[in-house]
Amino acid sequence: MTLMSLAPVPDWLIPPERGFEAADLDHLPDLPPHTELIDGSLILVSPQADFHTLALDLLVSALRSTAPPELRVRREMTVTLGPRQRPEPDVIVIHAEAVKDRRQTTYQPDDVVLAIEVVSPESRLRDRKRKPSLYAEAGIEHFWLVENKQGKPVLHTFVLERDIESYVPIGIYEDIVQLSAPYPIKIDFGEIDRF
Repeated sequence: MTLMSLAPVPDWLIPPERGFEAADLDHLPDLPPHTELIDGSLILVSPQADFHTLALDLLVSALRSTAPPELRVRREMTVTLGPRQRPEPDVIVIHAEAVKDRRQTTYQPDDVVLAIEVVSPESRLRDRKRKPSLYAEAGIEHFWLVENKQGKPVLHTFVLERDIESYVPIGIYEDIVQLSAPYPIKIDFGEIDRF
């Protein structure tokens, strides 16, 4: 395929001189699903592997079944961290009062109790480095990172160290996850084969 045979790129793909801003995600026409904004640049997400989808289903199911009434679980919703930062964590746990109406497309960092990223091969660096850094700087208290270890989830849990605006590791779980924070949670990663 030659460069001449490529279709013209949509106008929205060319960033303005200042870069894109968080509000732009709600107004750009025909934006692909799950587009994120990191450092003023649009991040277009590749199709997800089966492991990624199953891990999300398992996490959402377990988190929802144990969430107290004052919390809600959302999958693949953006969080507006600043004017040029609107990442889309794979899963977030939010305060119930943060849900304003069903047309809502984003949440604020103060709404988020827990942000979770399931690592994909194409987003490994963003999921492991850049996005956790952004979440920590925004003050999100808990962060989880899920890795694929030969088709089985491995969960790395972190808590925010506010003095340094960075996460510190608090645990690694491979089979049964039993945690008391951000609320009592039990997840059986062996269940991934049943989804």
